Amino acid sequence: MTRVCLIGFGRTGTEVARTFLEHRDIKLVAAIGSENSCKAGEDLGSVLNLPETCARVYRPSQLGYVIENLKPDVFVDFSNYKATLSYVKQISESRAGLVIGTTGFSNTDILRLKSLAMKNGSAILYAPNITVGVNVMMLLSNIAALILPNYDFEINEAHHRHKKDSPSGTAIKLADRVEEALASSGQENGQSIPIHAVRAGGIVGKHELIIAGENDKIEISHESFNRRAFAEGALRGVKFIKGKKGFFQMQDVLELEKVFSTYFEKRRKATADTTTA
Repeated sequence: MTRVCLIGFGRTGTEVARTFLEHRDIKLVAAIGSENSCKAGEDLGSVLNLPETCARVYRPSQLGYVIENLKPDVFVDFSNYKATLSYVKQISESRAGLVIGTTGFSNTDILRLKSLAMKNGSAILYAPNITVGVNVMMLLSNIAALILPNYDFEINEAHHRHKKDSPSGTAIKLADRVEEALASSGQENGQSIPIHAVRAGGIVGKHELIIAGENDKIEISHESFNRRAFAEGALRGVKFIKGKKGFFQMQDVLELEKVFSTYFEKRRKATADTTTA
């Protein structure tokens, strides 16, 4: 049984809570909302229109109480990057695991997360791209850039009007993966992959990579239909990080590179066997 505290009780956090409560191997012991939240002190079941859960909503100032008395094994964060940076040290020092699904961090912020995990012997999973599908998209995009280094690459991303960071952390990570592949193929030209961002309506999240050559075009895209996709990714993150030490990302959780390398090795052997026969 993994004891979990959820931080951030907005639309995504609410869906994460609902999903976690469906799993018997996960015990949601608390949720932390905003300091002025009217939900503070209420049972999670009451907030979610579900039966009583015996887990309550707390304020950020009560984080110490939650750590000391409820003893979560893992914290799951869907708040905002400023809030994350204000409490990450306290959680890391408690040696509880931390799954961060929040975006907006600078490179300096990420270095701080890595340093805290190393210093305290804790585990931090940094997963702004927490859905399984978008991680598959990143791997496919990386492979495409390796094969087609002379093509042009651009990224379009769209999210709901309330999303504050632009471009999204996922779009930036996708651009990084493409640029890494281009550099390894010797095609690095010092220019960043262009990213076009849209903030409108209630769009949950969509990312599209356009790969255009002189004579053809490839498009690789991922779209989340609802926030359940984020919740399922967070669930996998929790199960992965419990009991570990270090700094991790979603590719560590999913081991997609290992899956693909195994597949290509099997194909290579099959081709070699056919040729020999």
